[in-house]
Amino acid sequence: MSRVYNFSAGPAVLPEEVLKEAAADMMDYKGCGMSVMEMSHRSKVFDDIIKTAEADIRELMNIPDNYKVLFLQGGASQQFSAVPLNLMKNKKADYIVTGQWAKKAFQEAKNYGDVVAVASSEDKTFSYIPDCSDLPIREDADYVYICENNTIYGTKFKTLPNTKGKILVSDVSSCFLSEPVDVSKYGVIYGGVQKNVGPAGMVISIIREDLITDECLPGTPTMLKWKTQADNDSLYNTPPCWTIYVCGLVFKWLKNMGGLEEMKKRNEAKAKILYDFLDNSELFKGTVVPEDRSLMNVPFITGDAEKDAKFIAEAKAKGFENLKGHRSVGGMRASIYNAMPQEGVEKLVEFMESYEKENK
Repeated sequence: MSRVYNFSAGPAVLPEEVLKEAAADMMDYKGCGMSVMEMSHRSKVFDDIIKTAEADIRELMNIPDNYKVLFLQGGASQQFSAVPLNLMKNKKADYIVTGQWAKKAFQEAKNYGDVVAVASSEDKTFSYIPDCSDLPIREDADYVYICENNTIYGTKFKTLPNTKGKILVSDVSSCFLSEPVDVSKYGVIYGGVQKNVGPAGMVISIIREDLITDECLPGTPTMLKWKTQADNDSLYNTPPCWTIYVCGLVFKWLKNMGGLEEMKKRNEAKAKILYDFLDNSELFKGTVVPEDRSLMNVPFITGDAEKDAKFIAEAKAKGFENLKGHRSVGGMRASIYNAMPQEGVEKLVEFMESYEKENK
């Protein structure tokens, strides 16, 4: 069977070149006689893998020297606890709730202190990003938290919030490495890798060094202390070796493609094809206000649940997989991450055009 066009929100499509390289290395990584899945995380071979991966992501994102890069288990959701445990000196934090994952992080942080939603877009099913230019940020808030790209609802912060001098913490899981970012604007920027960077099982957390201290909340588990992980170069215990290795291959792929400036251009071109079609379609329509649209996740509906279900079934039969929208929203969603070729989006739009003609 030939490969399908995989529009899954995560775990998601990986570059074919990376999959082929990983397959070629599977039995014998670079002549060492074993797979990366089998080798000691303390070995010289793996030490080279993790150090090269860190050097490459630092180069790709232009990460300043005073930030640590941590490869951690537990995915992004584990950082929902780690962030307040490590940063809540005053036991106060302000959250901007723009989707399901920001809401989950907000609820989790409430376990540890006085947490306030200073802005939310829940009133319109998270279909927009609220104005964050003058929020009621508290004087003694430890940090301000956002989820920068909302996978389920398809919105994206185009301008970072005015945190009024407070530390900005951002979950970038579904826009990770899709465009250049100024890391120095964040105290903490982290992302689960299974959407745009690699296989599931890991989060990459990029943390300003002055925020990595022993002053965690009492009772913080050793594994959730950033200092534990930073002091041990992400090797306090056995890390997700295979995931780190594949992410490293993706970093090399991104560098070969021309880096994050080039990826942004490609992603904008792909998204434009789909959004232009949705804006001119009589049957399909996007669900997000145009100024806040994500380049990565594009939700759309027909307005008729039966037509939506029929579209998803017929699309699957044509080799377009995972177009069903999240259960909390319904409709459809196309996740068009870095590794989705432009051809995949063009073919999807062709199919949507033919479906519209037959089902208007």
